[in-house]
Amino acid sequence: MFLAWKEIIYSKTRFSLIIGIVVLVAYLVSFLTGLANGLAQENKDAVDKWQADSIVLAEESNLSLNMSMLTLDDADTIAADQKAVLGISSNIVRLESSESSEDNIDVTIFGIKMNEFLVPEIVEGKAVNEQGEVIADLSLKEEKGIEIGDILNISGKESSLKVVGFTDKAKFSVSPVLYTQLDTYQDISSANRSADSQDQINAIILRDERPAEEIEINNSALTVYSIDEFVNNLPGYNAQVLTFGLMIGFLILIAALVIGIFIYVLTLQKASMIGVMKAQGISSNYISKSIIAQTLILALLGVLIGFGLTILTGLFLPAAVPYQNNYIFLAAVMAGLLVFALLGAVFSVRTIVKVDPLVAIE
Repeated sequence: MFLAWKEIIYSKTRFSLIIGIVVLVAYLVSFLTGLANGLAQENKDAVDKWQADSIVLAEESNLSLNMSMLTLDDADTIAADQKAVLGISSNIVRLESSESSEDNIDVTIFGIKMNEFLVPEIVEGKAVNEQGEVIADLSLKEEKGIEIGDILNISGKESSLKVVGFTDKAKFSVSPVLYTQLDTYQDISSANRSADSQDQINAIILRDERPAEEIEINNSALTVYSIDEFVNNLPGYNAQVLTFGLMIGFLILIAALVIGIFIYVLTLQKASMIGVMKAQGISSNYISKSIIAQTLILALLGVLIGFGLTILTGLFLPAAVPYQNNYIFLAAVMAGLLVFALLGAVFSVRTIVKVDPLVAIE
């Protein structure tokens, strides 16, 4: 370790460049990982807020929440620890004070019962108490400037909604969610339904630790799915996760190989110096340990600085950017980069052992 550190201090410029390369590689990999994770989370943030185990949909819905049509009576046919009904509607809203179509906002409206567990935690404002009131995702305030008390007109309908509170991390398929009473949701959706179907909902959410296939349902038209299976079948979610996952995986592999190659080439450039050290009686074992220690110092400094810059960048990104760090995954990526860098050092060690002092000095 002493020899490794002394050489780094002596050749500051050379080793600073190597650390700089590692920093840029680590920063690129971790930043793209944060973007991919943030985009994936925005598809299912609202689902995560349910803290549920299973979801009941119409058998013919093909796992699509929007295509599932149930009734409130269907909840009585399910035997589960906790049940909550959910109606969903995709709409376009605009501030009442705005007349420009450029201010249109795509939202997802969740119709819920205010005495059930789907009621979100409120971070600002108050709970829904009257018809026409909604709790909105906090991103609408941060990105669109919507405030408590604002009136939102629904495109194509005469209905309007009043924002009375905000909750955080409530997006579904990338759209911010508006939570409202089931009656309000049914009034908004009634234009697309017959007059005798005002009790329609889209899903029944369950909190029950039993596997989905063990939930008892006395209705052959309904099917229970686990939340994980439901999330994986959200439109575009699985394809997006797989695409980003493969892209980041190959990027990590290529970046790690580049780091390993740099370490290997750096060692080859020091062959004559290693020959001199061997001629002076310094063992190959000692030199090898020094190279590995030096590699660990360079890689660790570069990776830590790179990830530090990533976390710092995340603090200054605008709310509109779907960015979210997964620190466990980042730690795994950091470990992977370090391992590949050390593998490069191991190949260098093989070169050191084979160095002939007489040949190297010549």
